[in-house]
Parts: sequence; C-alpha cells; structure tokens
Amino acid sequence: MAISILGISGSLRSSSSNTALLRACAAMAPAGVKITIYEGLDKLPYFSPELDTEGSSPADTVLSLRNQIRAADAVIFSTPEYAFGIPGVLKNALDWLVSSGEFTHKPTGVISASPLATGGDKAHASLVQTLRVMTADIQEEYKLIIPVVRTKMDQNGNITNPELERSLLALINHLTAKVSNADLH
Repeated sequence: MAISILGISGSLRSSSSNTALLRACAAMAPAGVKITIYEGLDKLPYFSPELDTEGSSPADTVLSLRNQIRAADAVIFSTPEYAFGIPGVLKNALDWLVSSGEFTHKPTGVISASPLATGGDKAHASLVQTLRVMTADIQEEYKLIIPVVRTKMDQNGNITNPELERSLLALINHLTAKVSNADLH
C-alpha cells in the first residue's frame, strides 16, 4: 500500500519557490510514496464560524480540502513569509480546519523558504504553533527552514543545491517512517 502525502503551498504565485519545493518533493519521493499538491487554496471562501456550525454545511471547496487531508497519511506545508507571518490565504485555510479534526495526530511537515537569510523563520514558527494547537504531529525531523532559497534553485524551480535535496528527502523519509511505524501498531 502506497503512502499518501498531501503537499500544501502557502503561496499562490505561479513561480513560487515554495510550490516548486513541493513539486521537487513529489519528484524525489521514494517508491511507494505519492505526494500530491493541493490546488484549491485560492478557491476557499473567507472563514466564518457561522458557515461551519452544526446544521450548516461549509462550501464544497472546504469539504474537499478536509477530505484530502483526512485521506492523506501525512501532510507537508511549504510557505513563504509575509509581514513576519504566514500568508493570509494559508491562515484562512487553517481557520477552516481548526475545529474539524483532520490534523489530530497527523504527521505534518513544515517547510518555510524565503529569499531572505532568515528563511521565513517567523512564518515557520507561526505555522508550527497553529498546527500544534490543532494537535498535528510535528517532530523536529519534519521541520525545515530554507534561507536564500533562490540561490538553491534554478529559474525553472529545479533544486541545484545537493544539501537542500538531501534535507527534503530526509524530511520525506522521516514522515514516511512515522506513517509506516503507525501502520504496524
């Protein structure tokens, strides 16, 4: 049985380094691991608790996101940093997931990448904190901060830095090991 990982980019830009990192993860995933990139972040409605109560049904796009996360064995986020935090569109998606339970004990990787030397460390910390409140399983081995990311990729989004490639593969391998060990119990 293949291990299924859902990749979620915090950027909507078509040339996003963070989306390119998830594509690279999908390409380097070992045999038996399938990484799918979520494509609907820009289609989610603005979060409103009144649209997500018993007796009401959230939009189909919200239900689709929840179902994709629920079906995945693990999730990897890759996000840029905007104004020292995560992009609003990613925060909106997380707001739709806070009380629905999809992240309860789900192995979750968190990557932040930035053209700055900080690597988006503030967005990274914010995302990790939010996911931990949602009881996601985030270990140190599942986290990666990538400073000056554009020096580690070519203009087509291909990784040119062997150390970055090894770090991404290690993150994937740690997540898949966690899933595999959970399946044994």
